[in-house]
Amino acid sequence: MTTSNSARILAAFLLFAGIAHLVNPKFFDAIIPHFLPLSARFWTVSSGIFEIAIGLLVLNAKTSPRGGLLAALLFVAVFPGNLYMAWLWRHRSFWEQAIAYVRLPLQIPLILWGLSIWRSRK
Repeated sequence: MTTSNSARILAAFLLFAGIAHLVNPKFFDAIIPHFLPLSARFWTVSSGIFEIAIGLLVLNAKTSPRGGLLAALLFVAVFPGNLYMAWLWRHRSFWEQAIAYVRLPLQIPLILWGLSIWRSRK
């Protein structure tokens, strides 16, 4: 059993995002919704660790389907943060607003991508 190219690309995406959360936490802290319990740094570091762990699951052929499902659930879970970022950035430059707003509909293909890897199990 081998890992598909699709799974490897999703794993790379998740690993990159997870590492980015840990390397540049201040950026991510700023877009954590203020109404969540605990500190923004807790959520930034936790989400980074989850992204790395899920990326490793997706990368491993034996755990790839489970990782795909967890990736889809993760993309659903972070959607409120993306909505909050779009709200926070509503008065920024055109390009910053575009980045924030384009992220919203992109969650749908990311969720479907994770689900497709989950469904590929034999």
